[in-house]
Amino acid sequence: MAIKIPIQKVESSRLDRRSGGAAVSAPKPFSKLVNSQILAASSSTNSTLSLSDVQDVIYIANVTIGGVEYPVQLDTGSSDLWVLPTTTPLPNATLTSISQNLTYGIGWAYGQIAYAQAEFAGISVSQQAYLNVSVAQNPALSYGAAGVMGLGFNSLSVIDGVINKTGASTGRTLLYNLFQDNPNEPNFIAFSLQSSTDDDGIQGSFAVGETDPQYSNVTDTNKIPTWPVSSPTRWTVLLDSFIVGTQTNDVSSTVPGVASNKAVVLLDSGTSYTYAPTDVCTAIYGGVAGAQYDSSIGQWTVPCNAEIDMALQIDNQIFPIHPLDVSPTTPGDSSTCVGSFLPQTDSVGAGQFDWLIGDNVLRSVYALYDFGDFDSSGNMGNPYIQLLALVDPNQASAEFHAVRGGTPLTNITYNVSNSGSGVTTVSLSTDVANTIAKLSQYLPAILGVMALNALVLVVLTIVGFVLLCRRRNKVRARKTPGRLSPMPLSHTSLNRFSGMPEHAGPHTYEPVSMALTEDTLFAPPSPAFKGEARYSERPKSVA
Repeated sequence: MAIKIPIQKVESSRLDRRSGGAAVSAPKPFSKLVNSQILAASSSTNSTLSLSDVQDVIYIANVTIGGVEYPVQLDTGSSDLWVLPTTTPLPNATLTSISQNLTYGIGWAYGQIAYAQAEFAGISVSQQAYLNVSVAQNPALSYGAAGVMGLGFNSLSVIDGVINKTGASTGRTLLYNLFQDNPNEPNFIAFSLQSSTDDDGIQGSFAVGETDPQYSNVTDTNKIPTWPVSSPTRWTVLLDSFIVGTQTNDVSSTVPGVASNKAVVLLDSGTSYTYAPTDVCTAIYGGVAGAQYDSSIGQWTVPCNAEIDMALQIDNQIFPIHPLDVSPTTPGDSSTCVGSFLPQTDSVGAGQFDWLIGDNVLRSVYALYDFGDFDSSGNMGNPYIQLLALVDPNQASAEFHAVRGGTPLTNITYNVSNSGSGVTTVSLSTDVANTIAKLSQYLPAILGVMALNALVLVVLTIVGFVLLCRRRNKVRARKTPGRLSPMPLSHTSLNRFSGMPEHAGPHTYEPVSMALTEDTLFAPPSPAFKGEARYSERPKSVA
């Protein structure tokens, strides 16, 4: 069942990994160029699946339902499949009497639950539950998509929850059904998201059951457990810290049961930007000369020539973020730049997670989402995520200033937080490695000095522990020394609806994905973040 779908921004005889790395051969010719974006079909299979990037806002692929192909947004932050067909009922589909609405952080969709044969990435499911939408207001529709395909767990699926209440188990997600029908194949998806803003020629791809050859070493990286480890609702993991310039910043969580030096973050391909606590965004942009928070748009405005070097530390691994993605230009106005980390005064996930991490971060990594393999009883194991950094900070600085002007920085390194568990893997430069080799000649003397200072180290450890216990629940810069060598590495207008129909029933905010459109990009933060009631239990069906 393994299928890979390569994508790229432009046709070229060479494709380089973003921010450094060895050049790789370009795949066979792709399909036609549309609005400066390549809609790339796999050259190695008969699959017609394509994945396109629209202004770095949403990522779209094709899914076939009832023999009709629909472009849908790929969304790891939700779990339901819905489409707005051009004709109703959709051909070769069976409509049920169950009406349902799905409400996202931005947008909603309302229709009837239906069943039809579905195909994704060349893999077929004979009977797939989906929402046959009759009315919708969703950003994805403004960018040419006809719906959303959720890539999350069954536990987050509204459709599955509604079908379960009828006593049936036929409401599972499309990915779950794909994996269940092929139990001997790996149960993971893997993707890289291309960028159209920095013209770096990075090759993007989306795969089911295999990895892109040039990023195959992602399987050698840490298997990052979800939070919770077993039966999670969302693709959430624990964040150790975030680094801005030379300062490593602590994080904290409002999620019950999480250690005080961790934050729960949702890795969501269906969200354009990242939503984080206010003090986090202040730590990122507050020290930038000329930057200021604009309450009218709910974002920081940043001088376009100001480079912000930052990284996230997850499971003791450092993931640099491309500076062009930290302060992107606004669509249609290259002279204005905004912060892509949006401050939220209330809890982003209403006690379920602390940060909502979107495409501005995911473009800097190659991501593998593993659902867990089936055991002999047909049950899936614990899921996990693996991430491979694609950004070399020094090369990223050169790319930033090539676009924005100015002089690139060099020798960019990051201070590592000691709050993670396990051993932090550090890549050493040749000079450092040679220095260590020379120092090894004097190892006996070094050990003697260490022995004489053992008592001092114990005292310092006790003092450090006391200070750690007294930490306040806020972001602050850490002074813990540590170095990590950098790891190389059209707009389509559709009808918009002013509101939900009266018969649609109450809104329920289960999915949280929010791709930004031109009409929401400059609006205040969505009211979906204004209270826990927005994230209620899975709704009942509305007949």
